Amino acid sequence: MPDSAETLPDTVPGVLKTEDAPQASLWKDAFHRMVRRVDVLIAALLILAAVAMALFPTLFTDADPRSCSGRLAKQRPETWFTGDHPLGTDAFGCDFAAKLVYGTRPTLLLAVTVILISVLIGLVMGILSGYYGGWTDAVISRALEVFMVVPFLLGALLLLALFRGRSSSEDLIPSVAPAALALSVFGWMEFARYVRAATIETRNLDYVAAARCLGAKDRRIMFRHIMPNAIVPVTAIVPTTVGGIIVTESVLAVLGLGIRPPATSWGILLAEGTGWAAGGYLYLLAWPMAFLLITVFAFATFGDALRDALDPKLR
Repeated sequence: MPDSAETLPDTVPGVLKTEDAPQASLWKDAFHRMVRRVDVLIAALLILAAVAMALFPTLFTDADPRSCSGRLAKQRPETWFTGDHPLGTDAFGCDFAAKLVYGTRPTLLLAVTVILISVLIGLVMGILSGYYGGWTDAVISRALEVFMVVPFLLGALLLLALFRGRSSSEDLIPSVAPAALALSVFGWMEFARYVRAATIETRNLDYVAAARCLGAKDRRIMFRHIMPNAIVPVTAIVPTTVGGIIVTESVLAVLGLGIRPPATSWGILLAEGTGWAAGGYLYLLAWPMAFLLITVFAFATFGDALRDALDPKLR
């Protein structure tokens, strides 16, 4: 005889799939709300431009960021940003526009990696805590409190100090991995809190109670019926968190930690630029700062709009 829990959604669609229509309506209404806002469209275009630079840097520059000439060192940006080096060259004679464009990939790769790991941990911890309650909730809640006592940046600094002085591979992944690990360890708590609250609110709804009465297993209830509701508040804070991770990486780079050379991120360019800005080469600091601020502003604007669009109180 087939497992009734496995065939349950197909045999009783009217009972267990009642959440599909509200979920579809929620995302559809959120999309329509956001496309009507000019600031959201501008932010989306800026985010897409940053992603395009990370994936296809040759579309934005023909120069090789590793092709440097000492005799071209510290050339200032040319008039109207034309010529072979429109944004000037750095202290080693490398094309600065190329370094900015190619620095987008490590920066966004770190942010995406941290988000994926943090969301995965937060979803699992939050659902287990909210669904089972009792001692499971107590243990996970105490772990949340312990991690939240340590400030995000301070915790990352402490972990990254373990990697100080170690040689780095020329591959991108090993250069990003230490920073991604440190930021992920101290970045999952907020997601877990949101998921836990959504799970507690959802676990006693009618369609969840019906699934439980008809024999659905806990794992199926949690990840098939509760997770679609729990993922909504998490999605709303992801863009803003991405912006925060980019800023944190820049701070770590200025402090000599973060993404490790030979990879070049916006944070590393900022760290290098601070040493030359006081000497009259302000563009070495201004350009990476402008790229970082514009990108963080775009993610923050998009995140705020997404949170407002998904808030049932504003629908």
